[in-house]
Amino acid sequence: MRILGIETSCDDTSVALVRDGGSVESVVISSQVKAHRPYGGVVPELAARMHTEAIHYLLPKCLEKAGVSWSDIDRIAVTTTPGLEAALLIGVVVAKTLGMMLKCPVVPVNHIWGHIYSVFMDTDAPPAFPFVALVVSGGHTQLWSVTGHYQFELLGQTRDDAVGEAFDKVARQLGLGYPGGPPVEQRAALGDPKRYPLPRPLRDSPFEFSFSGLKTAVMQLVNGLGTVDDHQITDICASFQAAVIDTLIEKSSAALRHTGASTLCIVGGVAANRTLLQTASARLNGVRVVAPPIHYCTDNAAMIATAAQYFPITNQTTLSELRVGMVNM
Repeated sequence: MRILGIETSCDDTSVALVRDGGSVESVVISSQVKAHRPYGGVVPELAARMHTEAIHYLLPKCLEKAGVSWSDIDRIAVTTTPGLEAALLIGVVVAKTLGMMLKCPVVPVNHIWGHIYSVFMDTDAPPAFPFVALVVSGGHTQLWSVTGHYQFELLGQTRDDAVGEAFDKVARQLGLGYPGGPPVEQRAALGDPKRYPLPRPLRDSPFEFSFSGLKTAVMQLVNGLGTVDDHQITDICASFQAAVIDTLIEKSSAALRHTGASTLCIVGGVAANRTLLQTASARLNGVRVVAPPIHYCTDNAAMIATAAQYFPITNQTTLSELRVGMVNM
């Protein structure tokens, strides 16, 4: 089984070829970070236009990199939800067109479940069911109970800002640029995480998150300090990151106890934060902590194709039904 994956849910255009349950043959990505950086976030209209431009040259590049032809493709997988509607539409239109041309099934994939399936890619030791999935990215912070292939139960999610969004907004407040995750983690590694006491939000709700108040607390701290020097910025980053990691691990631990699972899979763009992974491994005794390689943490089409490898083809939607926003259950 060889699947062509297409991902256009936000600001990365990606095409990939995956076969046999998660063996990645090729993956190509066109990043829009530089284009959106001046705005401090993703501009939907600009993202959609750049997806349109990138997808046409990424498709043949992906096949050439894998050394395969169009006739070698068995299925097409495309992200249909969640994401920016105009951006998702580009991928769906391309997938439907290719499906008609190649006369092969097109599988709609939930972007979140794609992230969860990223831990099955290019590994000899995939996680055993059941496990808890902590999805942490710029747009999502969620806890899922996963008891089998396509057997997902949402335990809780953020009530406001996603954790990656909070990193971006704190970085912008401190003048560290966009995206905010990498520079905040780099500064935090050199700082004192106890210098500034920051809140650990929603401790009375075991599976739900809220990062808006934490973000606001950092902004009030910065405003109260006035002009901040490099040393203060470093300590603010360390204190903020410590509050985030404490919150994520505390709620993941509650989810593990609730489900009885002994494996925690951390996925999404913020899973690239190695401090989070190392701290979770150290604090969660007896728990296997799994994360995809850094290059598979951010949005990519390989995870979408991998998710489609396990999709029950008997429930396959028709091309005429395929649309943005549909959920493949």
